[in-house]
Amino acid sequence: MAAIQQSLRDHLLYASGYLKGRSFTVPTSFSQLYGVTVARFTNLLSLPLPFLSFLALPVLGTSTTTINLVFFYLTWSALVLSHDQLTVELYGTLAIRLLCFVLPACGFLGFDCLLPSLSKSFKNRGASQSPLRLGRKKLLEIVGFSLLNVCLALVLQAALEFFFTDILRTKSILKVTSAVPWPLTILKDVAKGFAIRSIVSYLVHRFLLHTYDSPLKTWHLQWQHSVRLPFSLVAAYDHPVNYLLGQWLPTYLPAYLFRFHVLTWHLFIALCSLEELFVYSGYAVLPSSIVLVGMARRTDEHFDVVYDGKEAGNFGRFGILDFVCGTTCAKEDDAVDDIQAEAEKHNVQDRAEGVMDGIVSGVKGRKRPNTRAQRKKS
Repeated sequence: MAAIQQSLRDHLLYASGYLKGRSFTVPTSFSQLYGVTVARFTNLLSLPLPFLSFLALPVLGTSTTTINLVFFYLTWSALVLSHDQLTVELYGTLAIRLLCFVLPACGFLGFDCLLPSLSKSFKNRGASQSPLRLGRKKLLEIVGFSLLNVCLALVLQAALEFFFTDILRTKSILKVTSAVPWPLTILKDVAKGFAIRSIVSYLVHRFLLHTYDSPLKTWHLQWQHSVRLPFSLVAAYDHPVNYLLGQWLPTYLPAYLFRFHVLTWHLFIALCSLEELFVYSGYAVLPSSIVLVGMARRTDEHFDVVYDGKEAGNFGRFGILDFVCGTTCAKEDDAVDDIQAEAEKHNVQDRAEGVMDGIVSGVKGRKRPNTRAQRKKS
């Protein structure tokens, strides 16, 4: 017990001294504030330059894949060595959230508001899904709290990293090293991340936000489900506590459990951001004409039935857990129907039969010369 008390006392003394030391770096005049702001902004601009140079290499030169990979490794090593771990992790996360969710979602909203007659032709439910029906005040509220929740998630991520590394003096939650993980390792981690994210998201969404009577359910109905049909920014529009539980926690938990490399985390958060962008968009024209459209359609139906006070369903992201647990909305196709439609679209059965016919004919073609040779010998 005495050892634990001494350890806690040491950590508190260290934290107190650290905060006192950091307090001397706080600007006390306008000129100091200006200098700190310019320095931080310049640092932020310099962060993505190695990535931009890597992307420009195939355009400006004729180098091979091996040279590209070597160049990327060198630029990544320079990036990690020239910036602290927290900067690489947080600025990268911020840039991805801006490029893959915030800016495109605001662009979709601008398109819906400026060109409503054209926008409704791309919506699943036409003009009834136009954000203009909510009114200017409600739209500004949704935009404001959506941006606030995105920033809040980033602040919480930074606070957790600071707590683990500077207070507890342990390893960082994410691995930030100059060593680049193998592509197969990245794919495995991303697959595990989506599996954990789907399960946790389904459980939180179904039981905490819709089943049990609690402040969480009340907030969820009053905030996110005050909108009848969603658009992209609605993915981040909820009470901050609900957003952290229903959106941020399922996404961040796999990175904590498996200690993702920061590159894996950036890829994972980019895919999750694009999923939120398209699934909540309400558009019928999406990059995947079956899977993403099915996810978006089930999301629209979930909002519609909850808004009408009917029994809620379609709690999952991909629809698989809804199919297994029997919580698919009655009027909607489930994930199995979407998979079958995707297979029919790409003629999977015909291609499989063609491959089998080719294998059989190849085997027969090999057997015939042997048979003729045996006949000549006889």
